[in-house]
Amino acid sequence: MSRKRIVILGHMDKPGVAEQIERLHPWLAERAEVLAVSPANRPLADEARAADLCVVFGGDGTLLAAARALAETGIPLLGVNLGKLGFLAEFTVEQMQQHFADILAGRVKPTERMMLKAQVANCESHTLSATAVNDVAIHAGPPHRMIDLVVAHGGRRVSQYLGDGLVVSTPTGSTAHNLSLGGPILHPTLDAIVITPVGPHTLSLRPIVLSSDKPITITASRVNAGSDVSIDGQAATGLCDGDIVQITRADRTVRIISCPGRSFFDTLTDKLHWGRGPEYYNKDNPLA
Repeated sequence: MSRKRIVILGHMDKPGVAEQIERLHPWLAERAEVLAVSPANRPLADEARAADLCVVFGGDGTLLAAARALAETGIPLLGVNLGKLGFLAEFTVEQMQQHFADILAGRVKPTERMMLKAQVANCESHTLSATAVNDVAIHAGPPHRMIDLVVAHGGRRVSQYLGDGLVVSTPTGSTAHNLSLGGPILHPTLDAIVITPVGPHTLSLRPIVLSSDKPITITASRVNAGSDVSIDGQAATGLCDGDIVQITRADRTVRIISCPGRSFFDTLTDKLHWGRGPEYYNKDNPLA
């Protein structure tokens, strides 16, 4: 049986990442053919796109960058968390080593998660065409006046969004920027899109969940000089009055390997303390 081929990506500027990759490289090379070792924020060599697996060292941001870089390849991503939260990059180094043989053998299957394709049209000053794993966000920006956005779904008007912007999120991204704005949590395997307003001018404008089979069109009726649209908080361009942001479901999914024995709800509970009961006051031990 031929050896599986892997590519190693890392956030090389993060303290300890390059050293951890250097330490683990011989261990990984004993078990698979290493095609390339590369920073996650740089273009990947063509030969590395033939890999069977991408091992990503860093945090959730590094995994997002790797997912966008490999969006057209379908290569599964295994995230080794050397950052803070580790919501998407679930594995510790020890867990990666424990399950690596099963992952290479295909006994641990990746989860298919939808992505978004975003394009800025109708603008001579700004262009953007990118894939989003988490979200597409429009921010009011300086001088921080309220902006006016008109949203349509499948050609039908949804609403006029007056406020500080909005976030269009995938189910994977529902636990990121969307959640911090009061949006709903979606299971990552769902095929749906969440639109969540940022600082809406009216209390009646709430988050809404839409099907992903129709395009979302956002028309910037009135924006600020510093308004912008960002992809996963990492790629961005400005916006002008009259610009149109077109968002569709991407043709490909991102394939992320979850740590065996852990469910999505386990991760919610461990990482975000979701669903935990209140901590009651203990009169016998006030500091408990």
